[in-house]
Amino acid sequence: MENFNFYSPTEFVFGKDRAVEAGHFVKKYGGSKVLIHYGGGSAVKSGLIGKVKKSLDEAGVKYCELGGVQPNPRDTLVYKGIDLCRAEGVDFILAVGGGSVIDSAKAIAIGVPYDGDFWDMYSGKPVGKALPVATVLTIAAAGSEGSGDSVITKEDGMLKRGTGSDLLRPKFSIMEPTLTQTLPAYQTACGATDIMAHVFERYFTNTTEVEITDRLCEAVLLTMIKETPRVIADPDNYEARANIMWAGTVAHTNICGVGRQQDWNSHGLEHELSGLYDVAHGAGLAVIMPAWMEYVHKHNVMRFCQMATRVFGCQMNFEDPEATALEGIHRFRAFLKSIGMPINFTELGAREEDIPALVEKFGIGDGRTGGFMQLDAHDITEIYKIAAHASL
Repeated sequence: MENFNFYSPTEFVFGKDRAVEAGHFVKKYGGSKVLIHYGGGSAVKSGLIGKVKKSLDEAGVKYCELGGVQPNPRDTLVYKGIDLCRAEGVDFILAVGGGSVIDSAKAIAIGVPYDGDFWDMYSGKPVGKALPVATVLTIAAAGSEGSGDSVITKEDGMLKRGTGSDLLRPKFSIMEPTLTQTLPAYQTACGATDIMAHVFERYFTNTTEVEITDRLCEAVLLTMIKETPRVIADPDNYEARANIMWAGTVAHTNICGVGRQQDWNSHGLEHELSGLYDVAHGAGLAVIMPAWMEYVHKHNVMRFCQMATRVFGCQMNFEDPEATALEGIHRFRAFLKSIGMPINFTELGAREEDIPALVEKFGIGDGRTGGFMQLDAHDITEIYKIAAHASL
């Protein structure tokens, strides 16, 4: 296990009927003028925004609001949010929604105190200051409610880029599983896929002797394999929703990733897909991650055998370990298909002829990228080709 520092200051407020406590916690963490940031009309129609406003009123906290966050959140709305916050004297941002809303809120939080273009931080500059952010989570997926990460799409060129800092970890996150019960099955499955991908990016590592985090990763994956079909079959299954919601947080606070090298190539490959085609992030990961696994599995066959046996219940073939590894990858792809996810370009709505453009947008040039196995432009091209033609 490698040396590490771990800092996760977010207060998680979990359970039934917790959204009405938003005002209390905003006040607790020093907010006096809040931007309520949210997505489409569902947060309003469901009455959730009304509950949040009432809670803020009761706590004596002033607020303004900005809706309209899209999936794969755009820089154009971020700029509007920055201008609004400066004009209104906002000192705290409350994201009411899923990962896209939270990512947009974090970008606004970066931009308000910054004397320049917030996109600088999504182009490699470290985050220096940020307004405090908090969340009322409505989708179990991205893990942004407990992480310091944010991903934004720049509309000029549809570039999807990320940044990260402990300054962006939410001060508190209200997690009310019942708020996810109205999600369509497809969106629920996309979220589940994203959660599993966050674990796999950490699970496939070259670091040895990491049994504790291996087992934590496997516990989250096994939870998702059990609970996702249950919640798709019965959207009102509170216990399944609760387990999935907490799994999403555990997957991406980095408690599963400390002390070990991580990869993140699958996320990078998917970002180009969702940037070009504007598809759901989880759906893109369902296509990319098994393809990445197929391409890199020989780098460490026994780690893939560990996944196959511990997570997907495969029998170890000691005479042919590669067969076990490939069976585990097959079972992962089959699971994704079973919950309604696409598994190839055609099902996703992507085109094989766009692969050169995807590789160019990835921006690797003559370099290499990744933690588990370093990839060059040729490798990335081959992974996209596998993804284009994948089948069961």
